[in-house]
Amino acid sequence: MHTKLFLKGRLRHELSEEEKQWLEEAVSRTFYLNARQTLVQRGTRVDHSYYIIDGTVLRHLDDKRGARQLVGLSFSGDFVDLHGFPLKRLDHSTAALGRVHLAEVPHSAIAELIGRSAHLARALWFSTLLDAAMHREWIFRLGRLNAEGRIAHLISEIVERHRFVDLYDGQTLPVTLLQRDYAEACGITAVHANRSFRILKERGVLELSGDGHIKILDEEELKRLGEFRGDYLYGEGELALESFEDRD
Repeated sequence: MHTKLFLKGRLRHELSEEEKQWLEEAVSRTFYLNARQTLVQRGTRVDHSYYIIDGTVLRHLDDKRGARQLVGLSFSGDFVDLHGFPLKRLDHSTAALGRVHLAEVPHSAIAELIGRSAHLARALWFSTLLDAAMHREWIFRLGRLNAEGRIAHLISEIVERHRFVDLYDGQTLPVTLLQRDYAEACGITAVHANRSFRILKERGVLELSGDGHIKILDEEELKRLGEFRGDYLYGEGELALESFEDRD
């Protein structure tokens, strides 16, 4: 099943077997992107949304000089651009980090799902609102944390999101972002990112082994430095939901 990780760890159990099957049947095809290959260019009309079977997709905006700012990350089990269903054009570009396996879902199929099941429609809407919650947290990170804190927060988020879908082994970061990627996500220079990683390493928080591979040595300290509270991911904590249904 291509869509087996959709909302895993966050109310996937609320979906009926029939709804899961409907979502699976909405996939028109699967395909691969190579590392750093563009999926959707900003402003291009889209008639499909893309679900990540395996891999990482970057969201980014470019300034007039071509310098990139990362504005989001999507992982296995995520829809990259479900909000493209009503918007039809994205205000940012998306590209593969490494090799990515994607499922293509036509917007006509999404419309059919929404018409068929209000409950499934809420689940799809919920997934787009998770993106919005993460965007707000990224604004907080850029506005309130120093460079080490920004990197620590981002790594903590990556760990937590992969823990939801059972893709974190408890030590090795599942995503191999390069230091320039961290710089572009955290609003700092590549030189500053390198210095910040060195500080985190000296504190015994993580260990670097090249090509973006990171070993987490002290997750609790990483969270403390990043002021990371994972409840905005709506898995556990004060913000966790019990159900998609209204319970007046």
